[in-house]
Amino acid sequence: MSPVVEEKLALLPDKPGVYLMKDDKGRIIYVGKAINLKNRVRSYFQSSRNHSGKVLALVAHIVDLEYIITASEIEALILECNLIKKHRPKYNISLKDDKTYPYIKVTYEDFPRVYATRKVLKDGARYFGPYTNAGAVHETLRLLKTLFPLRSCRKLAAKRPCLEHHIKRCLAPCAGKVEQETYSEMIKAVTLFLEGRSDAVAKNLKRLMVEAAEKLEFEQAARLRDQLTAVEKIMEKQNIVTGSGDQDAIGLARSAAGICAQVFFIRSGKMVGRDHFILLGGEDETDQNILEAFIKQYYSQAAFIPREILLPLELAEQQLLADWLSSSKGGRVQVETPKRGTKKDLVNMAAGNAAIVLEEQAARLEADVDKTAGAAAELGQYLGLPAVPERIECFDISHIQGSETVASMVVFEDGQPNKNEYRRYKLKTVEGKPDDFKSMQEVVGRRYRDALEKGPIPDLIIIDGGKGQLNAALMLIRAAGLTEVPVVGLAKEFEHIFREGISEPLILPRHSQSLYLVQRIRDEAHRFAITYHRKLRSKRNLVSVLDHIPGIGAKRRKALWDHFGSLAKIKAAEVEALAKVEGMTLPAAEAVYNFFRNKNL
Repeated sequence: MSPVVEEKLALLPDKPGVYLMKDDKGRIIYVGKAINLKNRVRSYFQSSRNHSGKVLALVAHIVDLEYIITASEIEALILECNLIKKHRPKYNISLKDDKTYPYIKVTYEDFPRVYATRKVLKDGARYFGPYTNAGAVHETLRLLKTLFPLRSCRKLAAKRPCLEHHIKRCLAPCAGKVEQETYSEMIKAVTLFLEGRSDAVAKNLKRLMVEAAEKLEFEQAARLRDQLTAVEKIMEKQNIVTGSGDQDAIGLARSAAGICAQVFFIRSGKMVGRDHFILLGGEDETDQNILEAFIKQYYSQAAFIPREILLPLELAEQQLLADWLSSSKGGRVQVETPKRGTKKDLVNMAAGNAAIVLEEQAARLEADVDKTAGAAAELGQYLGLPAVPERIECFDISHIQGSETVASMVVFEDGQPNKNEYRRYKLKTVEGKPDDFKSMQEVVGRRYRDALEKGPIPDLIIIDGGKGQLNAALMLIRAAGLTEVPVVGLAKEFEHIFREGISEPLILPRHSQSLYLVQRIRDEAHRFAITYHRKLRSKRNLVSVLDHIPGIGAKRRKALWDHFGSLAKIKAAEVEALAKVEGMTLPAAEAVYNFFRNKNL
């Protein structure tokens, strides 16, 4: 325990509040709340307690702490939620990527717009979400656009309507084609729809349709009829699961793949949607702690809080959470743990769906392993290697008729690219004389000349080419002392693999992961080589153009290239910008500027 912490522990008050743990760099690594700060904070540093591994790791990093006294435990809970959201401490349980969840926003304007956003502001607008699936947000917006002719443009003053109005996808409030009262009725229907109250939307649309028909506004009535038909089709897909009311049913599941919370949204007694959230940092925590952390984080940013929240297990702070949610909603919120009946079935269904999410995640992880480390192991078996090739290096040559010949070496470790280990080579021995054999000899010679002393030594070397390139490379690789490293050649057209001392090629199964891995490695080596070749070619072309400008020699050419990076940017630059380049003068800058304007290049 640091002296600072020891001193502050002695001064802790026995009042409710929030405490913040800090590491040696002053970063907040944990935020907690307590009804009695003195007892709660001191408990972390009592050696007699049976702390989890997570708490032991946390305490080992604490060098300072702060606390904020609050008037009540509810205030402490609200402050804790805000601080966790702001600082995202390392040792708090957190929703995965909770900062990037999208919302649907209904703006606070005379003629509101509806669109997706990732920022929740205190601007009077209504927000619906958060959603974990951005695709679901855009699908909902497309559906709303079909149901309701909402405005999408930002400006509200136009001489005539745009195309959206003419194809009946907007009522054109910008051109004064619709009254504010009529538009407000439509926005009311939109918000009811987003709340999941499709029956209320249908009832409202039916009333407006009848009123329009009575006023002989048949075009308006027909549009409302079409909207009503679309809403009724959506209502047919919603299953009644409870008698009435708004509820969220929360299920929790844990497995080796992680922790998942699933929320079922029941509005007016109907299931209208669901969403799942992956939680991080709760491996050593109890289910109660995980569920409490989820409720605090989710409902601190949720746009809608229902009247009833159903939990899979009892919580010590259940009444405190209910009081907090009631104050946030501005009305009574019940938080209960059902023991039997329909509500219990809902919670069990949510937990079952959460478990399925984790199973799917585990299957994806397993598939990823099959494509990477598993594919490397499979390749090793087909090649008859004594061990799994953990490090694979692949070489490729790129040139245009011998010009700007370059080579690339890409590295895959455990079946995945390690881009920090990539290398590129500008070859010299074959400049102007295309010879892939000599090019390959030069690059492998430069790579493996000192490999035994400096390392690293690969488990498998792939040469992009057939027997000729393989034999050319083998001479240099074996001469460098790498006598035990397997080397293979990869024919460009059919991915036939040629091995040392074997005349017949190895043909990997057509849909095997090992074949896909070899193709990924070959394609990555080719991409890396081509990228470098294009860069050199672009630089050469730039130099050839600048050669014709009086006063621009080798040093100034290089300075211009390093500063601007491309010929297009040099062409577009003004005299002042050109003159600021190191080594350039005003006359030289004017010469470059005038050259491109006069030549019209």
